[in-house]
Formats: sequence, C-alpha cells, structure tokens
Amino acid sequence: MNCWHLTALVAVLNLLLPARAEDWPQFRGPNRDSVWNETGIMQTFPPEGLQVRWRAPVGRGLSSPVVAEGRVYLFDSEPRKPKARERLHCWDEKTGQPLWTHLDDVSYPDWAFTGGEPMPNSTPIVEAGKVFAIGSTGHLLCLDAVKGAVLWEKKLSADYGLKELWGSTPSLLIEGDLLILVIEGTPKAWALALDKNSGKEAWRALDDKQTYRRTYSSPIVVNAGGQRQLITWTPKAVTALNPATGRTWWQEELTTIEYHTVAAPVFHGDLLLISGLMFQLDRGKPAASVLWPATKPMSKRVFSNTCMPLILNDHVYAGKMAGEFVCLEARSGKQIWETDKVTSQIQGAAIHLTLNGDSVLIFTDEGNLIRARLTPKGYDELSRVHVIEPTYSFVGRKVAWPPPAYANRHVFVRNDMELICASLATERISP
Repeated sequence: MNCWHLTALVAVLNLLLPARAEDWPQFRGPNRDSVWNETGIMQTFPPEGLQVRWRAPVGRGLSSPVVAEGRVYLFDSEPRKPKARERLHCWDEKTGQPLWTHLDDVSYPDWAFTGGEPMPNSTPIVEAGKVFAIGSTGHLLCLDAVKGAVLWEKKLSADYGLKELWGSTPSLLIEGDLLILVIEGTPKAWALALDKNSGKEAWRALDDKQTYRRTYSSPIVVNAGGQRQLITWTPKAVTALNPATGRTWWQEELTTIEYHTVAAPVFHGDLLLISGLMFQLDRGKPAASVLWPATKPMSKRVFSNTCMPLILNDHVYAGKMAGEFVCLEARSGKQIWETDKVTSQIQGAAIHLTLNGDSVLIFTDEGNLIRARLTPKGYDELSRVHVIEPTYSFVGRKVAWPPPAYANRHVFVRNDMELICASLATERISP
C-alpha cells in the first residue's frame, strides 16, 4: 500500500470512528486551560440556532457548570428574605433530569437581596466520585457525586476569619491528595490546602493586608523550573507556591483593586500571563522575570476585569475593559491588531475564549457563541449564534458573565434563570 492510499484509509477511518468525547470537570476544563480537544464539532452554526437538548431552571450566581461521568453540576442561590439558600444541583447530562440538590441555608446581608453581586461564584470541581464546592459564606462541601450525600464539610468563616459575607470567586483546585483554595483567610491563610479525603488542613500561606481584601482569580498549577508551581494572584502580588507545602517559590508585586483581580493565570511553554502582565519562567529553577509591560501603572498591567486571555502559538489574544479584542506578540507585548467586532464596546463586556481545533469558541456577555479563527493577520469570524439571554443587571444593562462548559459535543451555559444544554455536534443528535 502506497502513502497516498494509507493517508486516504486513515482519513476514512477517522470519519467512521466516533468523535472523541471528554468531560469538563472543573473551572476552564479538564486541564484548567480552556482548551477543548473534542472533534466532530460544528464550524458553522445553523441559522435557526443551536439544537437545545434540555433546559433547567436555576437561580443566581456566577459559578460555571461542570460536567463529569454523565452528570452536570451547578452551584446557585435562591435569595428570599429573611434567609437565602445556596444549592448544589446535579442533573443527568443527556436528559436534564434532576438527580439531586443539596440545600444550604445561609445568611445574606440586605444588599444581597436587592440586586447585589450574584452568588455563589466559585465553580465546583468533580474528581474520583466526589464533588467539592464552596459557598459565599465559606461553607465548604465534599459530596458524593452520584448520590449527593455529604462526605465531609467545613465552616471556614470561624476557623479562618472570613468576613460576614465572603462571596469571593476563586474556584477550587485539586493537586494530588490536596484540595487547594484561595479564601483570603487569616492569619496568613489567603491560600489554603486541605486533605481532599478528610478536610484536614495540610498548610496555609500568604498574608495580603491590602485595604481591598478580595480576589476573583482562580489559581493554577504548572510544571516549570523543575518543580510544580501553584500560581495565585491577589490584590497585592502574583505568587508562586510549592503546592505540596505552601512555601513561596517567588513573588512579584502587582497592586490592584479587588474587582480587577479576576483573570485566571494562563500558562504556555515558559510564558505565564496574569491578565496584562507577562512573565518568563526560569527553566532551571522556580523563578520568573517580567517580560512586559515595562511600566508599573495598573492600567497597563490589567487587560480586563471580566476576561481571561489566550496564548496561541507566539501571540496573545485578549479582551479589554470596554470590549475591544486585541492581538499582541507574546514575548514583546507589541499590539498587532484590534477589533470591535466581537461584542459591544461598553463597560462590563466579557469575552471568554476556548481553543477547539484550529479555531476558537468565544462566548460573550451578550449571550452569543462565536466560532473564529485567530491569527496575527486578523480576526476571522466563521459563525455566530445567540445561545442565552443575559439576565444580570450591570450599569444599566443585562449581561451574561459565567463562562460556559463544553463536554461531549455540547455546550452548557447558564444565566440567573436557566441552564441550557445545546448540541455542537456536526450531525444532528436524536432527541
């Protein structure tokens, strides 16, 4: 058989084989990098809209859905005076049938009942038959992922000096046997590691004495400099910790206000991007140097308070504060192009980027899903479809901020009223 026939045979087999599916068990996907490796995903959306498999009523919150082992999980709240209930839901992934809901009665201040920030905000994580979630008041739960039974729980407010309503957004992270949280606790407990099987404290680290004591940035763990490094961003600094011990590997001051400390760290090769601040990680030891920008002002070091950038090949693609979308050289920070075609040019614009194949899926604050090809030559929009209505009120308009989940050739997206499961498969799926 010659090379041409072999290539043709491989192509035919690829068409006949089922598309490779994967779960989305934590914030930003399987590897926490907003990369979706599934094939068989449509490049052009149908003009009549996506095929919705099911819808489920939900409440308020900025937590994203997660998908694991045939189940979908979402954390939300039902604020009804004088009490509120935070709820962890579980549905059947294929049918949307409710499987179980864990209810937690919590105390919210008055402003939380009258259009304040929607809570809870932290995205759950599913691993080895367990689902972990942390509520707005610091109630940490470990539940049986199938039955919803409580395996262990901890009230972090009393133990770590959290405020009356903590409400922060960093999503949970699992590293080996440790469950890692960023909780802004005291003393010296901004970052915390617990044994994931028992909830027992393994270590605590970091002390941030900023006036604004809150971060919305979810940590990641990377392999660099011959070590595992836990990367955190607080209003005071970017810090790399040893995830096994909590020891500080290195730290770079980055003073920001709390509502700008949002983007999750992005890692690619030896590059680490914290919103608009690019580091080069040392190859021989746990250390880092700033590549750009050269100036210190916060406005030059923070791209957006709603978006997370993407490093693709040798370039950075990122949304900015007012909805602009830009391309920069990854190692110099030099801007290559800018476009206003992705979403509205207005405060609160959000652009969530997910790499899939040779193009990118983009979910916006307007509830739109876009397929686009991003290159240094420009922004090439392939298709666009409206998926969900924005419901959260922000500066006089409605926005949809939570990033979606992508799993098993479907997109899962929520607002403050419903969770939608819609097909992205190239062929139509039978109901």
